[in-house]
Amino acid sequence: MSNGGAVLQIGIFLALTALIAVATYRKVHGRGVARSEPDGSTREVFLAGGGLTWLFVAGSITLTNLSTEQLVGNNGNQMLLLAWWEICGFVGLMILAFVFVPIYYRNNCTTVTELLEKRYQGGSIRTVISALFLVGNILIYLPAALYSGSLFLKSMFGVDWNLLWFAAPLAIVAALYTISGGLRAVAVMDTYSGIGVLAIAMLVVFLALKAVNFDLSGVPPERLSMIGSNTSPIPFHTLFTGMLFIQIFYWSTNQNITQKAMTAPTVREAQKGVLAAAAVRILIIPAIVVIPGVCAYKLYGNIHDQAYGRLVGAVLPGWLSGAFAAMMAAAVIAHTSAILNSSVALYVVDFHDKFVQPVRNHWKLAALVSCILTVSSIAMVPAFATAENIINTLQKLNGLLSMPILSAFITGLLFRNVDARAAIAGLVYGVAFYAVHQFVLYEPGVIYPGVTVYQHFGLPWLHYIDVMLFVLATSVLVAMAVNRVVFGNRARFVFDNRARVLPAAAA
Repeated sequence: MSNGGAVLQIGIFLALTALIAVATYRKVHGRGVARSEPDGSTREVFLAGGGLTWLFVAGSITLTNLSTEQLVGNNGNQMLLLAWWEICGFVGLMILAFVFVPIYYRNNCTTVTELLEKRYQGGSIRTVISALFLVGNILIYLPAALYSGSLFLKSMFGVDWNLLWFAAPLAIVAALYTISGGLRAVAVMDTYSGIGVLAIAMLVVFLALKAVNFDLSGVPPERLSMIGSNTSPIPFHTLFTGMLFIQIFYWSTNQNITQKAMTAPTVREAQKGVLAAAAVRILIIPAIVVIPGVCAYKLYGNIHDQAYGRLVGAVLPGWLSGAFAAMMAAAVIAHTSAILNSSVALYVVDFHDKFVQPVRNHWKLAALVSCILTVSSIAMVPAFATAENIINTLQKLNGLLSMPILSAFITGLLFRNVDARAAIAGLVYGVAFYAVHQFVLYEPGVIYPGVTVYQHFGLPWLHYIDVMLFVLATSVLVAMAVNRVVFGNRARFVFDNRARVLPAAAA
């Protein structure tokens, strides 16, 4: 690229980034902006005062999930099979809309962990799971978002800079959004930048196919098949084992996502937003997260997580590359801001307010915690640089916490008269079992093109997604057994998402 072209690309990048910032500021802080909650209240800072319409709920949910982890990571596998993560997400969003949203609203939850405290005998389960969510956000989600975003920008611009030169500015701007506008600013920015990301990402799909003359012949059949073999990243049978429960955890009990669904004024408005996000999920997302990667395989071979950035830099004209880079930077910033705001909410509501002292000014405390987490997330970015593929790494790490946490939600929602300590026992068992199984017992096995598959005692069909289902089921059983044997409680099966969960609230 010529110097003039580079200057134009960078100029468009900076101009659009500034435009999104100005538009977000005017929407959040402009004249006539109504506040349904006192400025500085918990709901205003962490739930946008419950005043967002369905459009911003949908935009925030979509872009909280769709960032460079998906675009870089799924395309980095360079096979169509990875679209199953997004297709199955549609089911997870349906469950969020019609099962969990009514429950969260009827219990006036700010964090998902508040629900657990109301369902169990004793509040310790809320503290433990909040701590696990925080650990996951700090050690996995925040640095992974910055790493994948930095890698994309580095690949797209074709520069040999240290990733931290990209990660630090992205993290700092994300913190500024969180500090200045709370979740309201994050949701608005998500929506504005999301429209641009989806539009240009669909254009990338078309241009990528055009670059290979709409001909994928020569690409190995296993990279074009939607039926995964036992040695693939997603064996077909796993769609009927652990995949559904992974989606339920991510979309319905994960603070980073569910917090966005609780920003609407009513259950109906929230459900409209979730359903709109589900429509985008099934109609647009699968194509943009796999087709460019397969085209990149035909053009460049197996280049893993560099595939998407390199392809975008090649097929988009310079001025449009700058525009897309701006949209993707905004997506990374919004995604990081969303996780940051969720993390701050967990700390402030579930820890500081309970164990340190009542919070007098949520904005000030949120700013302080945001700064601390921003520094830690930047420092963690180099740890992900050794990952062969970011999306596969994230999914494996997610299993460490996702199924044990989901077991606590399932037990709490389906049964009464369960001691919180019994749920914690099931949780600890689940984390320990998955950790030993995934990181100790599994050993390298069959080498699939570009992927090392791990097998358990010579059973290549046993995938980590299968193991996650086993962890979930046995964690629930352990919790029930401890509740009965250790604490002498006889659990009762009760579930009704139409009524208030907390009996006292209905009185």
